[in-house]
Amino acid sequence: MKQQLLLLGFLFSSLLVVAQDSAMVQWKLSSKRISANTYELTAEATVAKDKYLYLYSKEAGLMDSVKFVFTDSAVLTNTALKFAGNVQTINDALFEGKEMAVAAGTISISQTFLFTGVVPESLKGKLVFTTGAKDEFLPGEFLFDVLLEGGVSQKARIKIESIDINNPQVNCGDEGTEGKSLWGIFLLGLVGGFIALLTPCVFPLIPLTVSFFTKRSGSKGKGIRNAVLYGFFIFLIYVLLSLPFHLLDQTDPEILNNISTNVWLNIIFFIIFVVFAISFFGYFEITLPGSLASGADSKASVGSFAGIFFMALTLAIVSFSCTGPILGSLLAGALTKDGGAMQLSFGMGGFGLGLALPFALFAMFPNWLQSLPRSGGWLNTVKVVLGFLELAMAVKFLSNADLVMQWKLLPREVFMGIWLLIGILIVLYLLGLIKFPHDDKKVKIGGIRWTFIVLFAAFTIYIAPGVTNTKWAQLPLISGFPPPLCYSAYSHPVNCEKSLEPLRDYNEALALAKKLNKPLLIDFTGWACVNCRRMEENVWTDPTVLAMMKNDFVVVSLYVDERKVLPAAQQQTFTTKTGGKKQIITVGDLWATFQSENFNAVAQPQYAIISLDEKALTKTKAYTPDPREFQKWLECGLKAFGEK
Repeated sequence: MKQQLLLLGFLFSSLLVVAQDSAMVQWKLSSKRISANTYELTAEATVAKDKYLYLYSKEAGLMDSVKFVFTDSAVLTNTALKFAGNVQTINDALFEGKEMAVAAGTISISQTFLFTGVVPESLKGKLVFTTGAKDEFLPGEFLFDVLLEGGVSQKARIKIESIDINNPQVNCGDEGTEGKSLWGIFLLGLVGGFIALLTPCVFPLIPLTVSFFTKRSGSKGKGIRNAVLYGFFIFLIYVLLSLPFHLLDQTDPEILNNISTNVWLNIIFFIIFVVFAISFFGYFEITLPGSLASGADSKASVGSFAGIFFMALTLAIVSFSCTGPILGSLLAGALTKDGGAMQLSFGMGGFGLGLALPFALFAMFPNWLQSLPRSGGWLNTVKVVLGFLELAMAVKFLSNADLVMQWKLLPREVFMGIWLLIGILIVLYLLGLIKFPHDDKKVKIGGIRWTFIVLFAAFTIYIAPGVTNTKWAQLPLISGFPPPLCYSAYSHPVNCEKSLEPLRDYNEALALAKKLNKPLLIDFTGWACVNCRRMEENVWTDPTVLAMMKNDFVVVSLYVDERKVLPAAQQQTFTTKTGGKKQIITVGDLWATFQSENFNAVAQPQYAIISLDEKALTKTKAYTPDPREFQKWLECGLKAFGEK
C-alpha cells in the first residue's frame, strides 16, 4: 500500500512539476547524427552532493525514471536508454527496500531516435526525471532545444512587416476591438449581482444591514452616508479581485485567451460547476474558511471607514456559498468571451454594483423595505433553479474542451438533448413534481412562479427541435452556444452549410489569392468561440454576404485554439514585438501569435482584408451581428482592392 501511494503521489506531483536544474541536477544536451534520419541524443547530468538521480527499477515498477519527451509524434524512439558514469544500486527505504538503479555525481544518458518526417533544424522537448535523497522523491523536468546536424528549417512567417493595420488603404472598419463589448459585460455582471441578491445568503441581510445603518448612525444623513460607503466598498472589493488578471494580461496578452480555451481548464470548470449545482440543490454548502469571516467581522468595528470596509468584506465572505457559483459563471464567461482582463474588471464591477446598489437605495428610502417579500421557501427555489442553470453552464465548458480536441463526445444533438433534459427538469421542479432537501413540503404556485414556468417551458419547447435533423434545428436565438451545425451526430446533417469552405493555412490561401487575383479575407476564429459561431450561422449565411465571400474573396480561417502539433521542422522560438520569447509548438500557437503580432488583437472573431502584396486594405472588423454592416465592410475592402 505504501508503494502504491508513493507511485500515485509521483504521478500527481508530475502534473505540478517544477524544474530542478539548478537546485538538484544540472543538464547539458548534445546531438550526434548517426544516419540520414537517425540521431543520438546525449544528456550529461551533474547531480548535487548527497542527492541521486533515479534511473530505473524493475522491482518497484519504475522501468525508466528518466525519459525524453518530444512535442512531435514523428520522432520515434529507436533504442533503449544507455547509461554511462557513476551508476549505483541501492535498496530504497521509500520502496520498501527494493533495488533501485540511481546515479550520483556525473552521468551520461543516451538514446537514439528516428525521424519519420523532415529532420528539423533543432529539436524541442523535455527531459523528465526524478531525484531523491533519503526521504525525498522529487520529479522534475528540463526543457531543451538542441541543434541537429543537417536539419532544415521550415519555420512559418509570423511577423509580416508590410502589414500596417494602423495605416490601411481605406479607413472603413472598427476603430479598435478594445471596449467594444465592455458595457455589455458590465450589464451582464449587473444582472448577475441582482440575481445574487435573491439567494438565501444575501436577501435576508438587506433589511438587517439597512436597519443597522439607519438606527445606529446617530442621524439619518450619517446613516445614508455609511450605507452608501458600505455599497461602494462592496463594489470596490469585487473590482479588486480582477486586478491579478491585469498583471497576467500585461505579461502575455494572449495568456487569458489561452486560459479560456485550455482543454483541462475547461474540464476543471465543468467539474466545478457540477459541484456548484449539487451545492445549490442543497446537498452540501460551499463556504470559505470560518476564520476568514470571523477575522473580517472582528475588525468591522475598528473605525468609521475601516469598520465599514470590513463589514463589506464580511458580506462578501459569508455570502460566498451563494454568490460564488454566480460569480464563477461570470468570471469564466468573461474570460471565454474576449480573453481580456479589462472585460473581467467590468464584469466584476457590474456584479459588485448589482449586489451593493440595493443596500444604498434602501438606506436612502427605508420605507421601500415594506415592499420587499418576506424570506421563505421561494429563496431556496431560486437557488435550486440556479443549480440547474449551473449544470447547463457545465455542459458548455465540457463542450468547449470537446470542440478544441475534436473528440466528438458532445456533438450538437447530444448537447441540445442535455439542455432539453435540464429544461424539462426545471419545469417539473417549478410545478412541485421534483423535491430537493430544503424545499417546502407543499408548493404554492402563485403568479410569479407560473410566469417562470411558462418562460422555461417555452424555452424548452423552442430548443426541442435541436435534437432532430431538420431545418428547425438551427435555433438562431441561441446560435454560438451549442456546437456548430456541422459538428453533428448525424452522418448527413441537413443544416450543415458547405457552400463556403475556408482554407486553414495563411500561405496556401495567399498563393490561391494571387492565382485568382482576389483579396484575402482572414478570419481569426476558435473552436470554443461563441461569437465566431454566431457570425458563421447568422451573418455568413446571409445570401449577399455569402455570395461575396464565396465569389469575390479567398477566405482563410485561422483557429487560434487549434491543438494540433506542428511538425518539428516548423516549430520555433519566436521573439515577439515586446521582446518576449514564445514557443510556437501548435497550430494554435502559430495563428494566435500571427494575430497579435500583425493585428494587435487577441480576441476572436477578428476579420482582416489583405492585398496580394500583404498590405492592409481596411481596418479590421470584430463581431458584427448585422449582416448589412458586415456587407458594407466587405464592399469597402473590395473597392480598395480594385483601386490598388
